[in-house]
Amino acid sequence: MQRRLLVVQSLLIACLVAALAVPLALAWSSHRTGQLLLARRADATRFAELTDRALREGGPSGLAAEVSRYAELYGTAVEIRDRDGRLIAGTAVDGGRAAERALSGRTTDGLPLLTPFGPASVLVAEPAGRDDQVSGVVLLRVSTATARREVAAVWGALAAGSVLALLCSLVAARRLAGWVLRPVGELDRTTREIAEGRLGARIGTVRGPVELRRLEERFNAMADAISVALERQRAFVADASHELRTPLTVLSLRLENLEPHLTAGGRPEYRETLAELDRLEALLEDLLTLARVEADAGLPQALPAGGLLPRLTGWQELYTAQGLTLAVEVADRSPLPEAVARIADIALDNAAKFVPPGGRVAVSLAGGVLRVADDGPGLDPAGRESALGRFWRAPEQRNVPGSGLGLAIAAELARACGGTLALLPNQPNGLVVELTLGQWTAR
Repeated sequence: MQRRLLVVQSLLIACLVAALAVPLALAWSSHRTGQLLLARRADATRFAELTDRALREGGPSGLAAEVSRYAELYGTAVEIRDRDGRLIAGTAVDGGRAAERALSGRTTDGLPLLTPFGPASVLVAEPAGRDDQVSGVVLLRVSTATARREVAAVWGALAAGSVLALLCSLVAARRLAGWVLRPVGELDRTTREIAEGRLGARIGTVRGPVELRRLEERFNAMADAISVALERQRAFVADASHELRTPLTVLSLRLENLEPHLTAGGRPEYRETLAELDRLEALLEDLLTLARVEADAGLPQALPAGGLLPRLTGWQELYTAQGLTLAVEVADRSPLPEAVARIADIALDNAAKFVPPGGRVAVSLAGGVLRVADDGPGLDPAGRESALGRFWRAPEQRNVPGSGLGLAIAAELARACGGTLALLPNQPNGLVVELTLGQWTAR
């Protein structure tokens, strides 16, 4: 945005400078052209008077000497002809239409505009005679070298002044754009930090326009209100889950104490009640885990270098007992966020639930990417899109134990360590849980 503002401001400033400098340059050229015309017309008028006097008094002998001295002094070619077109003094200067106009009694009233690039010479024509009687014509081929040098000097000064004014204006425009956009940049930085999970990020005191400073104050107030609301929500979930654990534990003990008093017909219902109670306890435990993960978002702990491999191989016994094959390949032995191991545990736990006996699960870590791939039933595209949400379960897997919060917890853990979690199809069948790590800082 700052670049676009600078481009627009630069174009406007350049147009303004050009609108001032170009007319000034043209005005000076016109002024110098007029000066040259007036000076040389005065000379041409003097020669016209001398010519008329010489023609009337019977001989141009003195006129030739005067023309010769003038040409040597000013370097200007002079041509004087009588009314019949005969050359009576000077040298031919190719008057053309200017000579014809002078013979008709019209003097030169304008010259081409002088610029540093030309013309190299101009022609001044003046009729000789009295009243309406034209007795001859005076033509001056005037060199413009001196006048053009003066025009070039003025144009150069205007160009240098324009460039200097443009540079000063661009520096001022850059500072102005920075002053205007500094609060916007601070707002962008803060929103990015909040999106990355650092909910305590706020905009500091930044100089800028009053309207943008007021926007920053309101943004900080909004962020504070949202943080308070989220904190209250998390506290409620955590408190409710924690407080419910005690009555559930008591209820579980009382149900176990009732077992000796049950009849044979009541035992199936008794076992189903215990199973639902265990499911409720697991749900509360997952809710507590999710609340803790959200509360600690943006502050991942570090897993020691090489600490992931023992964590993964610890599942080998469970997989063997369920008739599953577990293959582990960890190429990256650098320190990792502790969340990587927890995400791997969640993915392996899900695979152990849904992959049928005889299946295979492969875990790999390389280049900052953790993949847990199985050859189980997998999920359709709609299921893969929804599975990272809370309490989502596939319709065909309703009877499998679980709370529906595992992948949601994994997604929060991935966000907390600056990574992304994706569910991909495996070939020819199955599911791939892929964690791509980003920038993270250990606590």
